[in-house]
Amino acid sequence: MFERHITALLSLLLLVMSPGLAMAEEETPQAHLFSYYTLEPELTTNFHTTGNKLGYIRVQIDIMVAHDSYLPILQQHDPLIRDTVVALLGEQDENTIKSLPGREELRKTMLDEINAMLLVETGKTLVSDLLFTKYLYQ
Repeated sequence: MFERHITALLSLLLLVMSPGLAMAEEETPQAHLFSYYTLEPELTTNFHTTGNKLGYIRVQIDIMVAHDSYLPILQQHDPLIRDTVVALLGEQDENTIKSLPGREELRKTMLDEINAMLLVETGKTLVSDLLFTKYLYQ
């Protein structure tokens, strides 16, 4: 009989404590709260081609950061980020722009270059990833 009362008491205690535990879990900040910064407007520039034709590329880029507190810093340095992206795109050849492996390599290089530039400007590596949300070339 004593065991039955203890079991009932423990069950009741667990029911009472479980909403408190759930609320405590909700209040804890998430370890990875990613945010995105979109470079607007889209970027359009020329790239190297073979022959006499002129190649151009138009991209929309979203920059992923580890926390939304980094977004104002990216907004402040938007002109430098845009300049870095346009300079890198303009240096590429036609094969790099048009191939999937070249596009991925360009994305990684762009990520590294933006982080290097932001490290000099802010003392922090802010960018976690970079995504091409639009990638058109001709």
